[in-house]
Amino acid sequence: MTAKRILLIDGHPDPDRARFVHALADRYAEGAEAAGHRVRRIDIAAMAPDPLITRHQWEKADPPSAVADAQSALVWAEHIVIFYPLWLGDMPALLKAFFEQVMRPGFAFRYRKKGFPEKALKGRSAHVVVTMGMPAFAYRLYYHAHSLKSLERNILKFVGIAPVRRTIIGNVEGDGDARKTWLQTMAKNGRSGR
Repeated sequence: MTAKRILLIDGHPDPDRARFVHALADRYAEGAEAAGHRVRRIDIAAMAPDPLITRHQWEKADPPSAVADAQSALVWAEHIVIFYPLWLGDMPALLKAFFEQVMRPGFAFRYRKKGFPEKALKGRSAHVVVTMGMPAFAYRLYYHAHSLKSLERNILKFVGIAPVRRTIIGNVEGDGDARKTWLQTMAKNGRSGR
């Protein structure tokens, strides 16, 4: 197996290490590093990105240094793993602010005179891991995995990041044995670099 450059984005805005998303990200990173993959990590709770307010900020303003560092990490990465909890049917606001800050025109994509913008982050794959209190099948069947599809189509694939794998973990407040199994699964995914 060839070692990969993996960027891990822990999208839980609460810095409390007791959050299950943090444990999943930790186990993935441990598995990846044990297998010889190179891992960099962005913790949204520590970064606390500000939301963009104007189009001018998004298109013309220089990104803050933490955002520029995150952009460098994206350029470095071959594979990106994003972890977040489902809040009110979507990703937490801080994670959305992160994507707005990082995926700026001129970096993540480039406008063209005609047609769709050029995808500037091609050549990278992703794996999105979403946790939630409801059963995963309810999110898939009743809600049609709306926020996850939006992240895949409107952000990741829009800038060229593909293919995108997904893992949906439901009932996170429930069965402790299931949580242990998910932690083992994340370590295994980390070892295989997927």
